[in-house]
Amino acid sequence: MILFAAGFAALPVLALLPSLWGFTAAWAVTYLADEALHAKAPGFVRRLAALQLSRTMRFAVRTVMLLALADRMDAPDAVLVTGLAALSAHFLLVTMYSAVHHAIRRRRVLPVIVRNLDMSGIEVPERPPAYLYRRFLRKLLHLDLPAHAGLLTALATGTWYSAYVGYALTTVASLAALTALLGRFRAVRRMPGRDAVIGEVNRQLAGYRPEVALYFSFAAVSRDFMYQVNMWIETLEQLDRRPVIVLRERASFRFLGRTRIPVVCVPKADDLAELELSGVRVVLYPGNAGKNVHMLRVAEAKHVFIGHGDSDKLASSNRVSKVYDEIWVAGKAGRDRYQRVRHAISDEAIVEVGRPQLAPVRLHTDHVPGPAPVVLYAPTWEGWSDDDCHTSLIPMGVPLIEGLLAENVRIIYKPHPLTGKRSSEAAVADRAIRELLRAGDDKAAESARPRLQEIRARLDELSGRHEGDDAQQLRDARVPDRDGAAESQELRDEWHRIFWESRSTARHHVILDQLPTLYECFNQADLLISDVSSVVADFVASLKPYVLTNAEDLPDEEFRAAYTTAGGAYLLDRACARLPEILRSVREPRHDPMAPQRRVLKEYVLGPDHPSSMKRFNAAVNELADRSDAERAEDLATPLV
Repeated sequence: MILFAAGFAALPVLALLPSLWGFTAAWAVTYLADEALHAKAPGFVRRLAALQLSRTMRFAVRTVMLLALADRMDAPDAVLVTGLAALSAHFLLVTMYSAVHHAIRRRRVLPVIVRNLDMSGIEVPERPPAYLYRRFLRKLLHLDLPAHAGLLTALATGTWYSAYVGYALTTVASLAALTALLGRFRAVRRMPGRDAVIGEVNRQLAGYRPEVALYFSFAAVSRDFMYQVNMWIETLEQLDRRPVIVLRERASFRFLGRTRIPVVCVPKADDLAELELSGVRVVLYPGNAGKNVHMLRVAEAKHVFIGHGDSDKLASSNRVSKVYDEIWVAGKAGRDRYQRVRHAISDEAIVEVGRPQLAPVRLHTDHVPGPAPVVLYAPTWEGWSDDDCHTSLIPMGVPLIEGLLAENVRIIYKPHPLTGKRSSEAAVADRAIRELLRAGDDKAAESARPRLQEIRARLDELSGRHEGDDAQQLRDARVPDRDGAAESQELRDEWHRIFWESRSTARHHVILDQLPTLYECFNQADLLISDVSSVVADFVASLKPYVLTNAEDLPDEEFRAAYTTAGGAYLLDRACARLPEILRSVREPRHDPMAPQRRVLKEYVLGPDHPSSMKRFNAAVNELADRSDAERAEDLATPLV
């Protein structure tokens, strides 16, 4: 940043002196620093743009200063006028290119984006090649380099031929780029219209005949929010009924996990109303959002709130849930939580279905501990408001990690995906913990990276996940190979095996990506330390020891009375003074007084082990779908008066 600022500040001074070699050095520094900042400090670049110092403006400043230098060094008028004309033409062509690019991009925005449906029946032009379409402004602006270099060379040598050559190269290259893009614009004019796209999607949906829909909307969608949907994908894939995933924001489509289920993304409510979803009997909602009303108005379907994890937070028993036909919870703890919301939710509307996602979590008895205890620290985020802030990161996260490091344990740190989104204090604590746990280069991990990337690429291919804009996604959409399900599972298992084996010599791990999954982290851990959140309720399935942070230092009895999952937990005070004693439960398994409470709590929070959660969830879907069919048949049989 200092070089960047110094370079631009020096340009006018060196142009007016004039100093050719000083100007050339500052000119080169501004080019190189600008590119480095785009790669390493994008936030700083965005702040510059907010101050009207956009990339285009910076290139224009550099050009004006160069012409000023040439004038001060008594360059011939013909060179100056030609240079001004050539560089002005360059910026004009850049503007025209931007307008054409915007028109192409606007035409390629479609009313519906799909995955895992065969859209080969509709003709969609291919996206322009990446060298014309992606980061086009950056590439076009740099076409001024021949003109700049030619003029600087001319000023240094005193012969003006190189300046004219540079001007010509810049102008011809800019014109050629615009001409190439105009050719692509003619192709994009054949883009199918709204009715054609929706019609073809409806033909595919009619052939597939979905019966269950998972519906998701979130105003501020990013990769961090999509865990709410992604956690349900494997459960949906195991249902008896045919599922479909309905998304409302384009960003959510981009961040959706790997799946073989048909996916439709419909941003506009009017377009959603025209989709062929008449066969859908049950709609599942993992979150409460304003756009849910666009699906809730479908009276023929049954609407179910399934949430994105059972926890003791107030948000897990919201009065808004009254708009749904049923609310599905994991166990009796969830039922009791809703019953505390007086006069809001009837007991008949609550159904206990377990947590099907927890099937991969291994039991305590199946876990083989290593030479050093493995502690998983998985704090929750800071919440939407201070009243809903349960994170331990801010008050005690760093001291906790320092205490664990002093206890000679291996640490897996997996923060909530939304950590630091609202609170700068949480973001600072998160960065400090990552720094404390940062490991040196691991050769085994580096050697495993190519295979891990190869597996991810194959998983994307098997799940119909493609790159590109709306139109390219629609163009490439196909029904996935039915034989790929077994291969997908084998690849996921291989990915996790290679990941942990390649890091067996690493002392600590910071997990930020979707893979390895949270449940795979559960399987690696001997002990969980977390906050009041659904992570704790899920970890109960393993029957391993776990710790709840008590950052407010409430009396134990009061804390356990307030939070159900505290019933089987060790409670950690803000000063972490209890940490050595708690770790005894791992180092000396016989010294684990909370083990009986965890066994009782597991059934209360997650329901019985038999029948399995997947069977109970599937049965609940089938029962509700049958009830919807029966009510439809009754409505059709009732004569109109």
